[in-house]
This record gives sequence, structure tokens and C-alpha cells, in this order.
Amino acid sequence: MLSTMDYQAKFRDIAEKTLFHQLPDSGQGFVRKQALQYRFTLQELRLVTEIALDLEMWNQGDITINWPKTTAGEPDKNRKKQLLNTLRRNWESLRDEPNRYPSPASGAGLPVKAEPLTRSKEKLGLGFCPVASAKTRCCNLLTLDVVENCGYGCTYCSIQSFFSGNQVIFDRDFRTKLAALPIDPDRLYHIGTGQSSDSLMWGNSHGVLDALIDFANRHPNVILELKTKSANIAHLLKQDVPANIICSWSLNPPILIANEEHATASLEQRLEAARSLADKGVVVGFHFHPMIHYLGWEQDYSALFARVQRLFHPDEVAMISIGTLTFTKPVIRKIRQSGLNSQILKMPLVEADGKLSYPDNVKLELFSHAYDNFSAAWKKGVFFYLCMENQRFWKPVFGFDFESNELFEQAMKLSYLDTIDRRRAVAQE
Repeated sequence: MLSTMDYQAKFRDIAEKTLFHQLPDSGQGFVRKQALQYRFTLQELRLVTEIALDLEMWNQGDITINWPKTTAGEPDKNRKKQLLNTLRRNWESLRDEPNRYPSPASGAGLPVKAEPLTRSKEKLGLGFCPVASAKTRCCNLLTLDVVENCGYGCTYCSIQSFFSGNQVIFDRDFRTKLAALPIDPDRLYHIGTGQSSDSLMWGNSHGVLDALIDFANRHPNVILELKTKSANIAHLLKQDVPANIICSWSLNPPILIANEEHATASLEQRLEAARSLADKGVVVGFHFHPMIHYLGWEQDYSALFARVQRLFHPDEVAMISIGTLTFTKPVIRKIRQSGLNSQILKMPLVEADGKLSYPDNVKLELFSHAYDNFSAAWKKGVFFYLCMENQRFWKPVFGFDFESNELFEQAMKLSYLDTIDRRRAVAQE
């Protein structure tokens, strides 16, 4: 066994490879003391550190009060195995309990700071959805990075793994580069702008919305989707918005918005914004993604689905997407580094097509509940799809599936185009 001095040197080395330094000072002191006693390996230190961070994130107290009792008199090697197994079991038991969120009033409104900067980027081009995977049924969405990084603070967001810090970057030459973007007039495009930042939270800052409106006017074969959690539509209400621009909102029950979608618009504000643009003739859409499993989720989501159907007619709506929490390991690491109180990782994470997500039975329960809550008129007139999910869920949820991503993409575009044409016809009457 290593001497105390040798292990102290080893500990300093392995601690740098974990999230040990994210612990508060008291937690670091306690974990260091246990590590020196039991000679934790890198993997053991990583386990203890991540459990400690999760417990604090879930408001379950720090690691010192959650440390298991061990049998006195046993050799340290046996005691280490016993305490780590007990610690893991206790953590798993808490993790697998249904989440219990505090009321919106007590969990709402954490501000998120963002520092907007302007730079000249090397180029502007169309990319593929950054979270697309060959293992999931994908719509082949093309993405346009209008702004880099998001000013909101959704605890689960994958954008946090693409960028660092609070700097939000605008391209000073965006309008010129967008105008020069090569678009084939004989091809139908579906382009989204909400994959590297929120599409509307910045409004027309740096002229981005004016540039996108000009782009959509010049290319009627482009379906341009602006996806948002904001209510910042003032500029769009003053403009003649092209029919081929779809504005879509990510929606969740108020208790989730308050506790996990920090600084975003409230549900009420999002729905009012969508209603205002729909009244103007703009095609809208809704993304129930991510659906989150927690105590009372069925009632809350049922009320949300009912409200959407009361406020909107299916002819006004291009899409309803459904999905749930799906994490990569870098995103999980970022969440643990955030220091926020959050229950977003308080779930039984299992392997899901190269990422980590809910078990299949939970997914099917969430997705089926969503689809079953919509009327036949909505199912007939609106394009429903699962976002970033394996095709094995499609038939159990919808009763149909697509044999390939290309057929999925084609069906989506044609459905959106049909909705756009109907809305255009109404506007011309």
C-alpha cells in the first residue's frame, strides 16, 4: 500500500480528473479525509464526488450527513467496499424516486447573465442538427447558427456542451453572409435557427430578424423555423412575415419552467406570443420536448395539452413534436458543474442509442400520454413526430412509422408546406 505521503501526491493528481474541486470547501475536506483513509482509486473518487454533487443539487444535504455508517473493526478494504456499495444504493434509491418540484412561486425566476459580443466569423453555412444520431429517427433538419450560445439557463440544455462561459456571439457580417448562402431553387429546405441559441430571445438585435425575413422572402422554397422559449415577438408583429417562416415554442408545465428553465418566458407569455403571431397569420408549432417525469406529471401535461387545443386551431399549427431528456456525458458533467439546485439528473439514466435517457417504459408512458391527449382533428391536420428518439417508439405511440430518415424528412416538409399554403390562401382571401 502507498504511504500517506505518496497517496497524497496521487490524490492531488486524480482529483484533477474528477469534479472534486466543484465541491464546497467542507465537502472537499471530508472527501479528502475519506480518500486518505481508504485510498480511493480514480473511479472511486469520481463516484463519491458525483454522488456528493447530486445530493446537493437535489437538496438532500451534503456528503457528510449522507455518509454511510460502517462496521467497526473490519479491515479498511472491507469497510471501503461496504460503505461505497451502501452510498451507491442510497443514491440510487433517491435517484429513482419520483421528482417532487417546489411550487413555481418558490422555484421561479433565477436570472441568467449573458454577455453579447460581436465578432466577424470566418464563414456561415448550413449544418446538420448537432444532436442528430444515426441511431435515432431523424428529420434531417438543417441548422443555421444565427447566434452562438444561449442567454437562457435551462438546466438540461445540450447547447451548454457546445460553448463555454456566458458570452453570446453575433456575427457582424451575418446579413451579407446569409444573402450569399447558396440555395438550390429546385430543392425544398427545412432550416432551423434554434440549435445554437434561442431564435427569438434577442429580437432584432444586430438586425438578425430582418436578415432572416429577407432570406425567407428571397427563397420561398425554404421553410425557416424559429424555435424559442421567449415571448420577444414585438419586431415580428411590426413586419410582414413571409408565409414560409414558422415560429415554434418549446412548452412545459409552469412548475418545470420555474424550476428547470431559468430566465425563460412563462408558459402564459409563450402561449400569448404564439397566439398573437397566429392571429397575424404566421404558422406556429409546439415542441413538448423535453417531457419530464415527476410527481403529478400526468395532470400537469394533460392540462397543458388541453390548453393548447383550446387556444389554437389545427390549421394554424404545423407540428407537434414530442421527446424527453437525452444526455451525453459532457452535458451531465456541465450540469453537475453548474451548482444549481435541480432535479434534472434525478432519474434512472440508462443507455439509449449512445446517450443516456429514461428507460423505455417511462418513455412510452410519456409519449403515449401526450399523443392520446390530442383530438382526432389535431392528429389529422398537424404533423406529429418524435424528436431524437429510436424508431421503435413510433408504432406503439402513433400507430405508424417511417422506414427511413429520408421518408420522415419528406413527409415532414410536405406537411409543413401544406399548412403554409393553407395559411397563405386564408391571408389572400
